[in-house]
Amino acid sequence: MVDLPELWTCRAVVFDTDGVITDSARVHAAAWKEAFDAMPGVDPPFDEHEDYRRHVDGRARLDGAAAFLAARGLPTDPGTVAAAAERKEAAFTRMLDERGVDVYPGTVRMLIALHAARVRCAAVSASRHARDLLAHAGVRSLLQTVVDGNDAARLGLPGKPDPALFLEAARRLCVPARSAAVVEDALAGVEAGRRGGFGLVVGVDRAARPTSAGDLLGHGADLVVNDLAELLGR
Repeated sequence: MVDLPELWTCRAVVFDTDGVITDSARVHAAAWKEAFDAMPGVDPPFDEHEDYRRHVDGRARLDGAAAFLAARGLPTDPGTVAAAAERKEAAFTRMLDERGVDVYPGTVRMLIALHAARVRCAAVSASRHARDLLAHAGVRSLLQTVVDGNDAARLGLPGKPDPALFLEAARRLCVPARSAAVVEDALAGVEAGRRGGFGLVVGVDRAARPTSAGDLLGHGADLVVNDLAELLGR
């Protein structure tokens, strides 16, 4: 059990969607692998664990594509980046229809507990699919607001690690960032929470790799758990 009463004294909690609420990060990773591995010059092939969490997890599609291509020393001109992002989007949509997506039970329990404690909650995502994912997961009613990729495009919000998505969620909840918590599984996401001045940043280590917990702490998490059920104490 992690003793963290500060979470319960926060006035609001902003959750990332993919990998924190829904188990959709695995589908995103598989879609990115299909998209990148089809490109000439990608060597070694895209790794669904390390490359995903270091380069694309939590980022807008164009930003993630550019970051990975740059890491492989490949062209990052707008046409090449857009082509990779479009292939990823098509693969993700197909895989989502084929596989569906699960929700993390520990996160659902946390949302229910926070709802009972009258702590306002929001979800953010760089994906344009977030609202559909949350509705299918059955947790939309536990969230006061959602800020997703559609909102980012409409409002001109930069992607993570810029804190704009989280700050927009806090604004909609009418809570200052310093009085709110961010819950994230992505390196770019915990960095965004720290840069945004949030009072607490919780990293969720879904990767469970030898360095993944330390990486989350190094990017700005105040603490790291494997699952949010650990914060419930039962």
